[in-house]
Amino acid sequence: MRKSIRYATFIAAGLLLAACSTLPRGAAVEREITRTADAPDADFALYPITRAFLPSVAEWPATGQPHHGWLAHSHGSSAQIIQPGDMLNVIVWDSGENSLLTSPGQRAANLQNLRVSSAGSIFVPYIGKIRVSGRTPDSARTLVQRQLEAILPGAQVQLDMAEGRANSVDVVGGVSAPGNVKLPDQNFSVLAAISASGGVTQSLNNPQVKLVRGHKIYQTSISRLYESPTLDTRLHGGDKLIVEADRRYFLSLGAAGSESQHLFNRDRVSALDAMSIIGGVDDSRANPEGVLILREYPASALRAGQRGPRRERVVFTIDLTTSDGLFSAGNFYINSGDLVLATESPVTNTRTVLGLVGSAFGLARAVGN
Repeated sequence: MRKSIRYATFIAAGLLLAACSTLPRGAAVEREITRTADAPDADFALYPITRAFLPSVAEWPATGQPHHGWLAHSHGSSAQIIQPGDMLNVIVWDSGENSLLTSPGQRAANLQNLRVSSAGSIFVPYIGKIRVSGRTPDSARTLVQRQLEAILPGAQVQLDMAEGRANSVDVVGGVSAPGNVKLPDQNFSVLAAISASGGVTQSLNNPQVKLVRGHKIYQTSISRLYESPTLDTRLHGGDKLIVEADRRYFLSLGAAGSESQHLFNRDRVSALDAMSIIGGVDDSRANPEGVLILREYPASALRAGQRGPRRERVVFTIDLTTSDGLFSAGNFYINSGDLVLATESPVTNTRTVLGLVGSAFGLARAVGN
């Protein structure tokens, strides 16, 4: 009986050892992913993140969401400038007895809601079309009065302006009070428009500011605008501002503190930042020498003359057990769509197998007694 039990125990132990590679686990061992990197037909390239490698990868093309540049600050006129679509209210003061614009006893003629045409002009009775686009309201007033002097020598002109679409911007969302904002002058900036709209919604994650001008899009973060006044660019009539949450993300899998999709909480997220965001690696399972970052580059990154990787698919390896690995991880930046994979330590499988074998021997011993 004891001999049969002992024989059965050895068979069970052998089966457990044979099944070592198929034991259930939460992540791959590093070697399982990287072992074919040196093969001639490998479909990915392998790069350790080290101090010597950082300058090279910094020149590689960006991946993830499209990158939009931003406009530097510039200066414009401190006065309003009349544009097509603006509304002008003109009052002509004339006390002459034979005035062409006023009736007996009337001292002023009100010419209300004169819309500036697409050609930039308004129509004034007895004068005709007067081009006012591109002028300040005061300059337009002087021009109208000068034109009227030929028929109304003693007349005085008052002119008020109401901004139209070409002298306003639309703040679309991400602020407390979105809507159309009038340009009080030609130095009205992005932050001024956001302020006039009630400020950025507090719940947004790392708010991004998108400026749509014609068919072009420019983008930066609100934190950059706060920190760099030279980036607070002035707006043009017809611009659209969109304030929205940062939609960039990266993934974490394997023996990590959490397996999930994580949003960027700042403009640049380093590999160390990413490790902190995901809660580090599992102390009992992870291999700190084998943290992998998987990234896919466009085919254009491999063109001749372009600094880039050897393959479209790239695996970066980080060793968190060395000072160079830690410092380099702090200067290696995650791209949107990257996968951070914490591989499992080979010791974990060995411990599991030994535990199962020990349990089998314990069971056999108990049956034998």
